[in-house]
Amino acid sequence: MQVTVKNVFVVGLDEHNLEILRRTPTGQHCEFHQLLNLDELQVGEIDIQELLAKAERILDDFDGSVDAIVGYWDFPVTLFVPILCSRRGLPSSSLESFVKCEHKYWSRLEQQKVIDEYPAFGLVELSEENPAPPESPAYPMWLKPVKSASSELAYKVGDDEAFQQAVSLLRDGVDRIGRPFEQILEMVDLPPEISSVGGRTALAEAAMQGVQAAVEGYVYKGEVVVYGALDSVDYPGSSVFLRHQYPSGLPENVCRWMSEVATKVIERVGMDNSTFSVEFFYDPVEEKLGLLEVNTRHSQSHAELFELVDGVANHERMLRLGFGQDPALDEDARGEYRVAAEWYHRRFEDGVAARVPTPEEVSALEESLPGVTIEIVPKQGQRLSDMTAQDSYSFELAKITIGAEDETAMRAKYERCVDELVFEFEDEHGTKDKLAEH
Repeated sequence: MQVTVKNVFVVGLDEHNLEILRRTPTGQHCEFHQLLNLDELQVGEIDIQELLAKAERILDDFDGSVDAIVGYWDFPVTLFVPILCSRRGLPSSSLESFVKCEHKYWSRLEQQKVIDEYPAFGLVELSEENPAPPESPAYPMWLKPVKSASSELAYKVGDDEAFQQAVSLLRDGVDRIGRPFEQILEMVDLPPEISSVGGRTALAEAAMQGVQAAVEGYVYKGEVVVYGALDSVDYPGSSVFLRHQYPSGLPENVCRWMSEVATKVIERVGMDNSTFSVEFFYDPVEEKLGLLEVNTRHSQSHAELFELVDGVANHERMLRLGFGQDPALDEDARGEYRVAAEWYHRRFEDGVAARVPTPEEVSALEESLPGVTIEIVPKQGQRLSDMTAQDSYSFELAKITIGAEDETAMRAKYERCVDELVFEFEDEHGTKDKLAEH
């Protein structure tokens, strides 16, 4: 029987994810097309209307059917997908439902209506010369823009001096994403409490503690389904990720609790025909759960983890939803490994990458370690602070995806990768140093 090949346009399609998409059961019968490239979407301050117009021209000029439009990167990709799908009558969630999640203040207001598991929060006006900290939350708190991406411009502050320093940094950097986000806000019928805030205000949130975890799921024809829970493990003594691990090691009752809270919030914002992930902190001492963030972005960073453990990447669900099909998979599906994680090998100070591992070195290491794939992040000669989508405290050197029989075996594979991946850096004085840290 001949299978009709469908055309899928992927906003910001990259080679790594293209390979994963082609391995999925649905993706084997698709032709994938890049709709805008990552530099256009992520570098500098973008013009939303200009990029949308370019995307429309690409779709209009395509000599064939446009069967689905999907994406898996953060802003603005997350919001381009519902806009473009809506204009072409393709399945997706509404733009409003996504904006309700991505505007951090609006998201908290919506959460407040259906759950108790959220931190104290308050607005901070960056337009004021010396804004006072909100009455609630108390220190320590996180200060972040109401719209950001990849923890950009998020600062943990513990006193008034640190608060004012963070306000200054936010004020200097908020326009890069805040201004384009305001172009999106103009497309949505906003309630007065959000229209008055805009996209360039800051949000203060009480610092939560405990184990960081997330649930991943989808909404199909109004029904919310959570299909996995993952752990996010920080570097010791730091608030940056060491790895995302699947499946979660938390007790079953905690995973169920996260699932129930996520379901209430996703139903509240009206999301439909879309994947999602919701991040939490769980404090095992106080048995307290706190919702950190609702992500409308499809988790491309988790795709291979599901493939390694369950046998099918989560991209399969994204594709099925893109075609308006039921994304439910066979519950008995099994992959090659019992546990998998994406590890982030990082450097905690700036520098120029004088040497990075060669493709030949990376391939040799991958071949010697089953279940391991490695992506080198900086280019040789690149200053780490010039890389896109980095947090405020560290710089990614390599993303190392590992499948293993257990956590001990997985950590051994990671440590061998770190030992054998040779990076060298130069500081502003031209002094070289070789990275060898775990």
